Amino acid sequence: MPDKKLSIQDLQSIANILRRDSLRMTTEAGSGHPTTCMSCAEIMSALFFHEMRYDVKNFENPDNDEFILSKGHAAPILYPCLVRAGCLKADLLSLRKFGSILEGHPVPHPGNWVKFATGSLGQGLSIGVGVALAGKLQKRNFRTYVLLGDSECAEGSVYESAQLAAHYQLNNLVAVLDANRLGQRGETMPGHHLEQYKNRFQAFGWNAYLIDGHNLGEILDAFSKARNSKQPIVIICKTFKGKGVSFLENKDGWHGKPVPKDQLENALKEIPDSAMPAVEIEKPKAQFIRAAEKRDAGFSSYKIGELAATREAYGKALAQLALADSSVLAVDAEVSNSTFAEDVRKVKPEQFVECFVAEQNMIGMALGLASRGFVPFASTFAAFLSRAHDQLRMGALSSPPITVCGSHAGVSIGEDGGSQMGLEDIGMFRALPNSSVFYPSDAVSAEKLVHLAATLPGVKYIRTTRAKTPVLYDGKEQFKPGEFKVVKESSKDKAVLCGSGITLHEAVKAYDELKKECIDAAVIDLFCIKPFNGKKFIDFARKHGNKVIAAEDHYPEGGIGEMLAGALVNSGVDIVSLAVRKVPKSGMPAQLLEFEGIDAKAFIKEVKK
Repeated sequence: MPDKKLSIQDLQSIANILRRDSLRMTTEAGSGHPTTCMSCAEIMSALFFHEMRYDVKNFENPDNDEFILSKGHAAPILYPCLVRAGCLKADLLSLRKFGSILEGHPVPHPGNWVKFATGSLGQGLSIGVGVALAGKLQKRNFRTYVLLGDSECAEGSVYESAQLAAHYQLNNLVAVLDANRLGQRGETMPGHHLEQYKNRFQAFGWNAYLIDGHNLGEILDAFSKARNSKQPIVIICKTFKGKGVSFLENKDGWHGKPVPKDQLENALKEIPDSAMPAVEIEKPKAQFIRAAEKRDAGFSSYKIGELAATREAYGKALAQLALADSSVLAVDAEVSNSTFAEDVRKVKPEQFVECFVAEQNMIGMALGLASRGFVPFASTFAAFLSRAHDQLRMGALSSPPITVCGSHAGVSIGEDGGSQMGLEDIGMFRALPNSSVFYPSDAVSAEKLVHLAATLPGVKYIRTTRAKTPVLYDGKEQFKPGEFKVVKESSKDKAVLCGSGITLHEAVKAYDELKKECIDAAVIDLFCIKPFNGKKFIDFARKHGNKVIAAEDHYPEGGIGEMLAGALVNSGVDIVSLAVRKVPKSGMPAQLLEFEGIDAKAFIKEVKK
């Protein structure tokens, strides 16, 4: 090791300083998790002041080693590491205070060196897999370190990511398991029988080391061995919660509790107090990596009236983007021949990532990939995205932009039945902060929305339909966030028929039938469900009968009807919401649309009322 590396004695001094910082910060805040910080103090000291290479003056340096705090409640030890290393200038005693960039669990803020929101347990390793895979794809030498807690190793998502990391031989990924035995309400399942963790990870194909997590010599030796591994590495550290203070160490009942102010000085007296050693963090060696190849992506030639499924158009558009931009990735959960993400694999196999049937891990991976400059599009059946809702919820608090595509949405998929029908997904994505929700109705709008999503921040959702539907638009049509399309209108309209996806085509059928009876109605394509220009819609509705009938292939809760009803509050415009209100079942698509009352007949019935 270079001479500038700190000695074990210096690293132990830093570990004790970090313990003292964590205690002071949480006592000042009146809340927090000091004991879980104290168990990993030696681990964090070794990582941040000996093992990791990063540029303290440049958070965005692409060659920096990556650290992900999966056990996010240990934030009160992460922030002192960043401050003591010279990365961050912040008042540590502002922890958890309103307006502070030092939140109770890590959340990205400008200048706080946090990339990923963590604290909902079991997610950090998935993100780490994405970051490590990004390093492999970019041929960069940075390493990715994930600090796990033992309680979160009860989460299945940990093992989703473990199996995929081994599959892709991510030897640049190091998981460090802080096995301090105690969870929130008592002992974890394995307790300190740590061979159980070792056996699990080895069974997935990892190299596993079991060490004393308070012995810096063993910690440094394990990190050294990890650099020569050909597989991902887990370092399982036997530690003690509250290490260093007699009335906290290995004692139950202290989880999430700060030391009371009248006991703080007694606690601090038990932890050696020494000056912070002079530190010089080793910067990573700069690598010259050719920038991603980018050019303008082309568009397909669809003819008005021809039949094409929006899921097929999604795949074609994504393949076009991948050919034009080497940073675009298709990430799929083993249904790419149904979502049509496989179109990317056919033309740019190196830009296709198979995640297999593990949707939680897929979303975490997408976040990790996005953080390293990739533009990931993650796809699966809309119904299965509900499994990954927590990853999406946390991802919305993070900065990396990702696009998610849910195919086979609604009862219109037909005979497969309710288990395969995404009927909650619009509400799920609408509820995410700063999200965008798109629901294309034809191939042209699907293609244009895929291209649009690649340029937008935050979490974007594209909902696609299984069935082939007629093309409605020519290739010159533009689709912008917040807008809607007027498909049919006249000066005699008695109502406004609103549809998205399959129900837009039912609205057009209803329009044609009503026209035969000399009843005029406008037809609106709600291709963008969030954001939505409510004022513009109200103005349109007032000029076209002041009555709105909206049909959606989705449950009413959280769906399009609720969105419109919210936009129309106090507007004087009446709205009827047609949605999936019966328990869905197997059947032909047309039968199910009629059964649920969201077909052309339902539109006509409401207009005639």
